[in-house]
Order: sequence, then structure tokens, then C-alpha cells
Amino acid sequence: MSDTRILVIGACGQVGTELVENLALRFGNDAVIASDIRDEASFDLAYIKLDVMDREAVKNAIVKHKITEVYNLAALLSATAEKNPEFGWKLNMEGLFSILDLAKEGVIKKVFWPSSIAVFGPTTPRIDTPQFTIIEPTTVYGISKFAGERWCEYYHKRWGVDVRSVRYPGLIGYKSLPGGGTTDYAVDIFHQALKEGSYECFLKENTALPMMYMSDAIKATIDIMQVPAEEIKIRSSYNISAMSFDPAQIANEIKKHIPEFSISYNPDFRQAIADNWPASINDNEARKDWNWSNAFTLENMVTDMLENLKERNLVG
Repeated sequence: MSDTRILVIGACGQVGTELVENLALRFGNDAVIASDIRDEASFDLAYIKLDVMDREAVKNAIVKHKITEVYNLAALLSATAEKNPEFGWKLNMEGLFSILDLAKEGVIKKVFWPSSIAVFGPTTPRIDTPQFTIIEPTTVYGISKFAGERWCEYYHKRWGVDVRSVRYPGLIGYKSLPGGGTTDYAVDIFHQALKEGSYECFLKENTALPMMYMSDAIKATIDIMQVPAEEIKIRSSYNISAMSFDPAQIANEIKKHIPEFSISYNPDFRQAIADNWPASINDNEARKDWNWSNAFTLENMVTDMLENLKERNLVG
């Protein structure tokens, strides 16, 4: 493990922030480099400004720092991409090709690229959505992620690229603010509960979606990269799951801690996106192939979120 050198692209995002921290704990600060398009960032390790679509700059950085593994998190999320579909497609696809091609050339040994439940669409079974099923996404984000899944599998089959992926459900964490996703209400609701005592939700109260606490998502991301290559049976992207709930259910759980909290509903364009996504996910393949398991349920996730937000003084 001592020769592992990791580059995290898109490190300033919701997932990247915590992934960098956890990778540094496991491999050491000197083994991890964070990158994003910002001029600077407050990491306790090396940071470089890097645009994933600038192939030459990416290659130069990888060669210069002797990178062996890349976690490519750069993407325009679902709701944001719908406002700028051409750029959403360009960023999500060109960024992936930049890294896959470098792996094909042997410049890097291993790639992590996240997919999403956004690949599923209105024709997909909504309850207990299986790993292998009908996939007809209706958003730019979902289309780009599904196309990316197929390219990942293609690069592995044709050129032996060691690329690994999971389909993230909605992710909830306390270390960064919402990032423009349809499931981000489940992050913002905590901030507003503590700050205002109320929350206006952009989804209907009974809109159930698959969700996961950030620490579980980070665990899945790092775990799948540590498994021997022969144990990874799916090279498109694995379903992973932890919990499913709707806005009314998470609001009721928050009320157990903040009795005066109230929620109202004012659905916007994101409702149509959410209506096309699964309500729950079957992740038996991930649990079987590389022993994936989650630690957090709705109840202990809500407790942990509220405690950590109060402690970090991010609200109120």
C-alpha cells in the first residue's frame, strides 16, 4: 500500500470533502492530493487547481505526482444540470473520458467513478429496484451517468481498465452544504430545522427516495477500491442502499429531537425528477461480491446529523 498515490478530482464537493479526509486517514496525507476548479481550498494536505476537462493538465498532474489511483467526482448534479444541459453532458462525459483514457494508456492503475440512482427512469421498477433492470433515464444527469456506466464496462472489457463504480443514492452529510441535487432537501432540512425551526420542501410529503448517510457512502467508495480486482463482477456500476424515506418521515424523526419543528410543501421542477427515480434499491450484488454493508438507518442518522451540526456551529 505504500506506493499508493491518490488524486481526488472534484474534492471540494459534498462527497469529495469527506472522501479526501478519510483517504488521508487511511493512506496518510502525503499519499493524497485534492483537486478542484477553485483557486484554493482548505485541506490539510496538498491541493492543486485542476479542470478535469483539460486532459493535458490532468495528465501532467498525474505524471508529476506519480498518481496510481484517481477518484473522479467532478460532475454537474441532477437539478443543476437540467438548467444547463449542454454543459452538464460535456462535464460529466468529457471528464470521465479524460480519466479512462489515461488508465487505458497505463498512466494510472485504478479508477473510481460514481454513478447514481438518476440512471433509473419511469419504466424502472420503483420498489426494490434490482441491479439489472430497465434503465431509461429522463434527465441529463441520468443520461450521462448511464452512458458513463456503459463506457466504464467497455473500457474494462476491451482494454482491461480497472474502473470501479457505485450508484449513489441521495447523500446526507453535515460537513458541506447542499450541492444542487434533487435529494438535497434531506440535507437542507437539518440546517433549516436548527436555524429557523421550519422548512419548506420542494418535494411532496410522500416522495420516497433511497438515501444514505455520507459516512456509509465514503465507506462504500473506499471499500470497493480495496477489493481484489477479480472480486469485482460488475464493471458498469453497483447498486448500493441504506435507507429509504419521504420528506414527512424525516420531518417526523427530526421532531423527536426538535418538537417545535414544522414542515410545509411547495413542489417545484425537482418533483418531476424525483417521480422518475426508485423509492427503494436492491443491493444484493454489492453485498455478495464485496461485502458491502451500511451502518446508518434513518433514526441514528438524524441523531448524528443534529448532534454534529450543533457541535460544528454550522447553523444558528
